[in-house]
Amino acid sequence: MEAEAYRGYCLESVAAAYDVVLITGEEPSWEVPYLRDCMVVPDPADPVQLSAAGQALAERYDLAGVFTWTEWYLVPVARLARQLGLPTTAPEVMQACRNKAVSRSLFARHGVPSAASVSVRTVAEAEAAAERIGYPVVLKPAAHAASIGVIRADTPEQLANAYAFAQKAAGLGQESTSVLVEEYLDGPEVSVECVTYRGKTTVVAVTRKTVSEPPYFEELAHSVDAADPLLDVVAPAARAAIHALGITDGVSHIEMRLVDGRPRLVEVNGRIAGDMIGHLVRLATGVDLPRAAADIACGRAPDLAPTRSSAAAIQLLYPEVSGTLRRVYFDGICPRWLERVHFQRQAGDRLLLPVDGGTMFTARIGYLVTTAPTADLARTRAAQAASRLHIDIAPHTSDESGVGGRAA
Repeated sequence: MEAEAYRGYCLESVAAAYDVVLITGEEPSWEVPYLRDCMVVPDPADPVQLSAAGQALAERYDLAGVFTWTEWYLVPVARLARQLGLPTTAPEVMQACRNKAVSRSLFARHGVPSAASVSVRTVAEAEAAAERIGYPVVLKPAAHAASIGVIRADTPEQLANAYAFAQKAAGLGQESTSVLVEEYLDGPEVSVECVTYRGKTTVVAVTRKTVSEPPYFEELAHSVDAADPLLDVVAPAARAAIHALGITDGVSHIEMRLVDGRPRLVEVNGRIAGDMIGHLVRLATGVDLPRAAADIACGRAPDLAPTRSSAAAIQLLYPEVSGTLRRVYFDGICPRWLERVHFQRQAGDRLLLPVDGGTMFTARIGYLVTTAPTADLARTRAAQAASRLHIDIAPHTSDESGVGGRAA
């Protein structure tokens, strides 16, 4: 299951220190060994349903804290914590994290280096905004995640299709359904993994990212090095962004680009990063971000002392073209530095790349994680391991995919 593959390490870590009661949208399966109790509701993102479930659990147990690592639940969970009188960053702050237009305005107010950004509702407004900002521009939903609906337009001729692509995803937003037209930040992308406790922020690690070629922003790989020299470069901007938004408690995943060597904010996610980044942080530094999040939710100071100085990388696996998966396997014996290989697809599954109308969720086959003394070596090992993967795809025809295949 995808949830186990990407968040299992989080639940395992928290359950090692706390009795866990879970509110979830479906009957638990792999989670059962880590749970003391569970309550299933049709939609955990619905504040009424979540509040009722939380109140019911509070009557059964002496709850110490509540938190989530799921993007869509951030605001309802903060509201629930406030209702139960438990530690939390204010729900209004979580709303600001979820709404990128609000985040941009707060960054501007507090002097945090960011990108020019305009919220639009029509393609005509998008065209006018792009002319003011200057091409290339990035269009994205104001309230989404995982690079869904994010696309670059290099010319006015590309703008209408780019707006339609972003608007389709924006329509699913809860905090906002508008589209943002933004300045394209030209430079390497990184994320900064931070922990804030009672208003004091500790920068734990920096994650170097590899993203796909334009116009899409698929995340292809990440690496974490405990000794990364970028830590000192990005830390002030990360702390400034957290302060601007008003985050007081919790783990944050802050995305930025380095333009001419200087950090410019992309967005702040008020949760543990996805794509196993928290696991990479633990492999590289020894700092346990899920445990830190649980401790903070319970009003306890987290232990953020590094116990390792190493590096780790994750390679996210995609097909070269959209198609039907025939077979995928790893050839040979796994070396010790190959920490894990996970396949989330099986024979017969249809894989659809963004260029053909899909997303990272419709195209990704799985991932592999490697360790090494340095990030460069971890990335080299990841590429070496990926070269031993055999992925057999039956390509879609143009009629099946809508556009046609894409070469990797």
